[in-house]
Amino acid sequence: MVIQLLSEAFFLFLIFIEKIIWFVANLDKSLIFLIDSYGILVYLILFLIIFAETGLVITPFLPGDSLLFAIGALSAEGSLNILFIFILLSFAAILGDSLNYILGKYFGEAIVNKWKIKKEYIERTHNFYEKYGGKTIIFARFVPIIRTFAPFIAGIGKMNYNKFLFYNVIGGIFWVALLLSAGFYFGNIPLVKNNFTFVIFAIIFISILPAIIEFLRQKSKRN
Repeated sequence: MVIQLLSEAFFLFLIFIEKIIWFVANLDKSLIFLIDSYGILVYLILFLIIFAETGLVITPFLPGDSLLFAIGALSAEGSLNILFIFILLSFAAILGDSLNYILGKYFGEAIVNKWKIKKEYIERTHNFYEKYGGKTIIFARFVPIIRTFAPFIAGIGKMNYNKFLFYNVIGGIFWVALLLSAGFYFGNIPLVKNNFTFVIFAIIFISILPAIIEFLRQKSKRN
């Protein structure tokens, strides 16, 4: 019975991942479908996606950069109100990071104890975020996965919350504004529109490129 339940759960998880991949690969069509199906409720759906992508450690696979770009492109066509969606998603991004910080601050210790992470590592994390945390919170906004984990780690490292919130607000607004503007002004150029799926994957690749470069750089140092 247990094995059967696990098999069914794993199968449902694979279906869910497949749906996410399809949603991301066909963002223009996916968003049009959501708008046609849910009308004004699409604003709530988009809010929840950005909030979950930035606020929950378990959902870093949700679209972020690419979704904002696609939203900007549709806003230029009049499908969405660009000013309202900018304010709404900026709030979602800021609120998401704040939740992630709180989760790290109040539940991070349990994770540290369970995984037997040395206290000196936590102290180093705290010192790092006190010194470089502002830049990290802002720059992390533009790197998938790291965007989701950075505020959580800042919470574990007990970064000063007022300082965190200041850079969280700046980073969240700048991230949403930049990606929405890019989609709004460039998303409907014929070359981009006719190759929208390729552009979406290019955005994803460019977003994770800094993390790949840093990983390879650290690996070469160890060798």
